[in-house]
Parts: sequence; C-alpha cells; structure tokens
Amino acid sequence: MAEKNRCSWAYGASPLYVPYHDEEWGVPVWDDRRQFEFLTLESAQAGLSWSTILNKREGYRRAFAGFDPQMVARFGAGKVAALLKDPGIVRNRLKVNAAVNNARLFLAVQKEFGSFSKYIWGFVGGRPKVNRWTSLGQLPAVSKESDALSADLKRRGFKFVGSTIMYAHMQATGLVNDHLVSCFRHRECRLAAKTAKIPV
Repeated sequence: MAEKNRCSWAYGASPLYVPYHDEEWGVPVWDDRRQFEFLTLESAQAGLSWSTILNKREGYRRAFAGFDPQMVARFGAGKVAALLKDPGIVRNRLKVNAAVNNARLFLAVQKEFGSFSKYIWGFVGGRPKVNRWTSLGQLPAVSKESDALSADLKRRGFKFVGSTIMYAHMQATGLVNDHLVSCFRHRECRLAAKTAKIPV
C-alpha cells in the first residue's frame, strides 16, 4: 500500500507526531474540555518543542485532573507546590500558575458565552478557515484572528496566550485548516468541519 502524503512536519522528533497529525491536528474541536486541554498544553509549550509536550501529555492529563477546568480552578498553593515536583509535566512555576489562573478565567468565559467553544469559534465566524498552502514555508506564525483572540484573552487576564501560541491553538483545534493541500488530511479535516456540531 502506498504511503499517504502527509505534512512533512509529521515526521518530527517524536513518534507521537504521526498519530497526532493523522488523528487530531486540524480537526474542529467544539468540546470545551478538549479546548481547555489544548489551551493548557499550548501554553506549556511556550519556548519548548511540541515533542516535549506530546511526550508529557499523559502526565499533564493525570496532573491536571483530566483537563477538567472546574477541578483545576480549585487548585491551591499546596497542589501547585506538588505539581512543581512532578516530572510528568513542565515544572515551571509561571506556567503551572498560568494553567490554574486560565482555568478560573475559562469558567468565567463559559458563564458569559454559554461555552468556551462558542466564544473562541466566534473569532473565525463559527467556521474553520481553510487555507490552501503548498509548502510549509507558507504557514504563518500568527494571523489577524489569532492577534484578536490573543488580545481579548489577555484583556480577560489569561496568561501565556500570545498570538503565536493562540495561532498554534487554532491550528490544533481546527479553527484553521493548515494541512498542506497535498496532505491527505486537508480534505478529511475539511469534510469533518462540514459535519461537526457548530456551537450555538
């Protein structure tokens, strides 16, 4: 059987890249817990490689209560101190504190908009932005949408949510389809967007 055409980054530093590329990256996410998971992971990735985060993903899932924002929002100083000793995550005090802070603000956004998904999808008009890149060199690091999202999250008090981080979040959760047109996932993610549940 012929090898599928993939974005070349899928053959990266971690063996987890291929399944992540084939099954998750670019798939529209309208589930709030999944949104919180990627918000936490992308924020933790700042200044590090994505392979580092993928390799620690299960550690994060265990340490951060299955990415339940309600539970993470209740983490106190004792829990934070314990997390800073956990080798399964990135033991950076600013990033751990940011995850707890962001969980509390995530709940506030849910209360205001009905769901975090409804809030974040509003920045792309409720539908994925489908790009048609032919080479990885064309992929941007930021966009006007990620600039706007980042600015609004910062205004609300979120931490580690710069425009580059939020563009990566948008790529991961399918707000943007940045698979190359030659990649078999470009079409699949485009079709998934047509059948996915749109937040109302």
